[in-house]
Amino acid sequence: MLEFTVTDQVAVLSLDDGKANAVGHAFIDAVNEGLDRAQSEAQAVLLVGREGVFSGGFDLKEFQKGPDATTALVNKGAEMLLRIFTHPQPVVAACTGHAVAAGAFTMLASDTRIGCRGSFKIGLNETAIGMSLPVFGLQLAAARLSRRWQTRCVVQGDLLGPEDACDAGFLDRLVDAESLTSSALEEAQRLAELPGEAYAANKLANRDPFIRAIRDSLPNGG
Repeated sequence: MLEFTVTDQVAVLSLDDGKANAVGHAFIDAVNEGLDRAQSEAQAVLLVGREGVFSGGFDLKEFQKGPDATTALVNKGAEMLLRIFTHPQPVVAACTGHAVAAGAFTMLASDTRIGCRGSFKIGLNETAIGMSLPVFGLQLAAARLSRRWQTRCVVQGDLLGPEDACDAGFLDRLVDAESLTSSALEEAQRLAELPGEAYAANKLANRDPFIRAIRDSLPNGG
């Protein structure tokens, strides 16, 4: 599920379950393990999905086990997203393809998001499938998405192509697929050179209202 490597002070977390990179317990555990190691072995983090798909969202097989299993997974996923959002090191995400629901939330939680051109869909489809967005989703969207796109993305559940996703705020810039990983690694290396304490302090200060709202919504306070 997770391949962890360190390149020039960047912890590269390559996530690949051979399918849709569904956000299940194994995915969450792998990300948390990678972030733990990054803090002791590197100065920045790069999240990379598998070719064609970053993540298709929460593991629906887990949801089929019933409401208790659903709640447990969503809360665990919320804690992972909050951890990415508050991680003291720079976090760069290489969006290798589709990023839907929890996959799109991971984009919103990361600091710099570099995507690739292609026939991919990115966004929050909760309305389209009859679900209400949880507090963590609403807060991440409010923090990172352009106000011009809030209704289309949050309320109407539109899934966007890479160009529109970049304009909306899911991504920061686009590159060709063949240069995605190298471009994202170069950006992570650049950010790794910034003073770490200042980076962490300014990240937390800038995001404080959203962080507090998400923590307050979680059973154990995140």
